[in-house]
Amino acid sequence: MPRTRRFAPTAVLRAFARRPEPVDRMILACFVLGLSTRKVGAALLPILGRPISPTTVSTVARQLDAVVAAFHARPLRRRYRVLKLDGVVMARRTGAGAIRRPVLVALGLRPDGKKEVIDFRLAQSESAAEWERFLGDLSRRGLTGEDLEMICVDGSAGLIAALPTAYPAVPAQRCWEHKIRNVLDKVRKADQPAVKADFHAVMNARTQPQARTAARRFAERWRNHYPKAVRCLRDDPDTLLTCWRYNSLAERRKVRTTNAIERRFREVRRRTRPMGVFSDRTAMDRILFAIFNHENRNQGLSTPLLLTQTS
Repeated sequence: MPRTRRFAPTAVLRAFARRPEPVDRMILACFVLGLSTRKVGAALLPILGRPISPTTVSTVARQLDAVVAAFHARPLRRRYRVLKLDGVVMARRTGAGAIRRPVLVALGLRPDGKKEVIDFRLAQSESAAEWERFLGDLSRRGLTGEDLEMICVDGSAGLIAALPTAYPAVPAQRCWEHKIRNVLDKVRKADQPAVKADFHAVMNARTQPQARTAARRFAERWRNHYPKAVRCLRDDPDTLLTCWRYNSLAERRKVRTTNAIERRFREVRRRTRPMGVFSDRTAMDRILFAIFNHENRNQGLSTPLLLTQTS
């Protein structure tokens, strides 16, 4: 029986290193665009003038997947003033059709004012158990909450339930942007501008007592017309007012919404819309890592573990 030829790891690395770096970059760009291993070779053939073997494509894919895995496991030694948490739904293709699953995201506001996507997780749901797993992992890796001044959350029931387990001593702030959407959903379109103006009077009040007074005025004016909208505002009186620990409106604006996460997901959707849905979790993980890493770099933050050519 002929002997199976085996390659030592060092030989594989030397062979990998001899391939021009621009080729690897093009392969990685194809993955970021959501192409399958088979389609990458076909896409690059007109550019390179020669075929790229599936083995080569798979090798580069594994390298990128290792970078993403290392990103998810890296120690979190940086300290953040504010933690923002949100879940955004994305679609993934399966044999039974497209399924929609949330991506849980943690973004940190640093002392220098920069916003950093700390990590993300592809989850089955936004249940308390899923959020506890995600937040527990962040805590074990170093984000213990000792230096956090507050946590801004999107208001999902699972996340609210998980916070006391993960960060019991950190004050929570409900996202004002999510709250105003929920309030306006209960108001006729013709009245929405007036309701929104009264809501902003609460949100932009100079002091916390003035915010409470504005909230009472809001309730008095609208409770007969829109009792559900008034109840929606009154559901979270304390967690909506956490941000008044900061004296200036400019400071409160930075911490009172999860808009920074939603802005990054608008970029995710812009780039992934031509793909429709992701073929698998690995493809989704790759594109999210690539986009969030790009957004961090736009903030002047260098994410570790960037893919480099082996030498």
